[in-house]
Parts: sequence; C-alpha cells; structure tokens
Amino acid sequence: MTDAAGRLAGLAKQALGRPLPLRLRAWDGSEAGPSDGPVLAIRDRRALHRVAWKPGELGLARAWVAGEIDVEGDLYEALERISGIVWGRGEAEPERHAVLRTLTALRDPRNLRLATEVLALAGPALPPAPPREEAARHRGPLHSLRRDRDAISHHYDVGNDFYSLVLGPSMVYSCAYWERPAATLEDAQRAKLDLICRKLGLQPGQRLLDVGCGWGSMVLHAVEHYGVEAVGVTISEEQAGLARKRLAEAGLTDRAEIRVQDYRETDDGPYDAISSIGMAEHVGSVQFRTYAETLHRLLKPGGRLLNHQIARRPLKDEDAYRIDEFIDRYVFPDGELAPVGTTTALLEDAGFEVRDVEALREHYALTLRAWVANLEKHWPDAVRLTTAGRARVWHLYMAASALAFEQNNIGVNQILAVRTTTGGNAKMPGTRGAWLYGTTQP
Repeated sequence: MTDAAGRLAGLAKQALGRPLPLRLRAWDGSEAGPSDGPVLAIRDRRALHRVAWKPGELGLARAWVAGEIDVEGDLYEALERISGIVWGRGEAEPERHAVLRTLTALRDPRNLRLATEVLALAGPALPPAPPREEAARHRGPLHSLRRDRDAISHHYDVGNDFYSLVLGPSMVYSCAYWERPAATLEDAQRAKLDLICRKLGLQPGQRLLDVGCGWGSMVLHAVEHYGVEAVGVTISEEQAGLARKRLAEAGLTDRAEIRVQDYRETDDGPYDAISSIGMAEHVGSVQFRTYAETLHRLLKPGGRLLNHQIARRPLKDEDAYRIDEFIDRYVFPDGELAPVGTTTALLEDAGFEVRDVEALREHYALTLRAWVANLEKHWPDAVRLTTAGRARVWHLYMAASALAFEQNNIGVNQILAVRTTTGGNAKMPGTRGAWLYGTTQP
C-alpha cells in the first residue's frame, strides 16, 4: 500500500497552510482526513496526471467529468466545506479559489518539490485526452455568428429528452419565481412567465419577440394567456424543433412562430414588447452594445423590454475578469457575466429608459436545487440519454451554481426598460403597483 491519501493530504496541507476540510479516499484504498461528512474519492491516479499536466481548474474539471474524482455523500456539503477556502470571508474582495491557486502554482519553479511529489504519485504517463464532453476549440472571432451558433449547440443540442428530465414539464431553463415556499417547480416557473408578461404589459393583439426563446415556453404562455402574437428566435436547432411541436400540439401555430435565427438577423420589427430571458449571458461584452441597440430598434416607441440576466459582482479592476475555465470548456462556451450596473448603463446608452430592476438571487438558488433533485432522481435515464460525463457536468455545475447564488457570489436580475417616445413619454403608469398588479394609480 502506498498510502496515497495520506501523502496527498500532507501535500495539500503544505500547499494550503491548513488541512483539507474533506476526507480523501485514494485509488489504493487508503484514506485520510476528517471522519465526518462527505468523502472526496480519487478513483484513478490519472486525475493526478490531469492536474499535473494542466494545473488549475481545467485539470480538476477534466478529472471530474471523466469520473476519476467523485464526491461520496452530500455534494452540496462537500462544496460548502470547500467554499470555506474558496472565498476570503470578510475581505474587501474575494480571493480566487485557494486550491486552484495552489494547483496553478505547481508551474512555479519554487514549488518544484510539490510538483515532483504529485508526479511521483501519479506515475509516468502522457497526459490523458480530454473527456469528449469538452467543447471543441473555438473557431472564428469571439461572438461572431458562426462561433455563437457552435457555442449554443454545444450547450443546448444535447437532447431534449435529457433537458425534460432536469427541467420538468415547463421546459423553462432560467430562474423561477417562488411566490410560496411550498410551490412546485412548475408553479414557480409559471409564476415567473406570468410576472414577465405583466411587467411587459402584454395586451391581446400585440406583437411579442422572445429572444433566445428556448423550447418556446414564454411564447406559449404569452399567446395562450395574454392573447398576443409572438415570434421566438433561437439558434439551437433542437430547441426550435421541440418549440414548434409544442405550439402545434397547443393549436397556436397561427398566432406564433419559432425561428432558427440570431437576434442580429432579426429585422421584422416593430414589436410592442421584447422578452430576453437567460439569453444575454451568451451575448458577451464585445456584442452587448449591438444587442441593446438591436432590441431598441426592433421596439415600437413606448415598447417595453424585459431583460432577465445573471450578473457577477463588480471588480476593482474590471480588466481582471476571467471566464471560469470549467464553465467555458464544458457548460457555456464564450459565456460572460457582467455586473448589473454595467448592463443597465449599456441599455440606457442604447436609448432605453430603465424603469425597474428586481433582484431574484435567492429564487435562482431554489430553482437550481430543484433541477439538481430532478437530475439525481432520474440519474440512470440522464446517463442513458446523454453520457455519464455530460450528466456529471450538469450535476456539478448546477449544484455549485446554487451555492454561488446562496452565498451572493453571483446574482440574477430582471431589468424592465422602455423605448420612450420622441417626447420622452414611457407610456407607463406612474407606480409599480399600477403597471404590475393593476392597482389604482395616482
């Protein structure tokens, strides 16, 4: 026996200056660390090769996706324990993940001894090939039409049946709105769609454009319950196919249309209202001004935009923002998050008047936990419908994201903006109660 777990635990303590908060179980059967709580299982020494050849987040991600490392027990608890060394509590600015800093530091010649010991445990070998669930190399300029189509296909064209297991019958892939603690996921998603329709002030006969329409849930809800005519655009072929099928089954094809079309290719305005729900994270900083100007151009004067978007916390040095390697390679290629203040400023630069901002951070944590529960409940089917690696990607990313929202590391906001008339009129009642709930306005 090599006592690999004990040796790894010792190396981790040297590197971090504190013991790992999780028990380790290595491929040789050895164990080390605290006896309570979840266990970090290193099932294959190839995980060490991945970390040694690609120190940092990407090496760990590849080992996780390949099933070479795993968590036995409560994944949330494991991630929470690790989060004690992920963020510098009480500091002016959060630190980068301490473990990732240490792994990345293996490249530093000053840490040659640590790197040598890791490689000694790993044994001689070439770096393993990345798991096939990793996104292909990016092609073309950042956020060009072709590159965005490839990125969206990587994330969304993995099987509608797989997504139905995770999302449930609503097929809504964005933050729900939990009006009651005991609400079901379906109740909460229905409430979110209805909230957006009310914020947009939808009326029978109006034209709605849903940008990034997904599987058509917003289009279906708005047409069926608010009497609008709607167009949904997506650049995912699989999403569009199912969205069209759902419209046909509901008998609504004469009042709604689903297109495989980029928002930059949409030119049949004006629309009375535009919804963009969980889509703007894919736009990127280099295209966000174009995005805002395009939606402003497509709206009638007095028309409303509802932009529902995840936000990151602002940094003292915005140039220091780095896209998460795991998310970029395995989940949302080229996805970017911006602070809510940056988003509102860009919308106003494009000519919008921002009328309302509602933070829904806690709601997204609840939504993600519901999706994780669905995935865990249907795990064998999820693996059968995609791959074990793909299911592992979604399991980790959704569980970690739930904690990120709970810990206020990221947020999500609904921004209601208006294209005012030439005279500056927003054509809105003067109170939130009046335009949202129909109560008497002054």
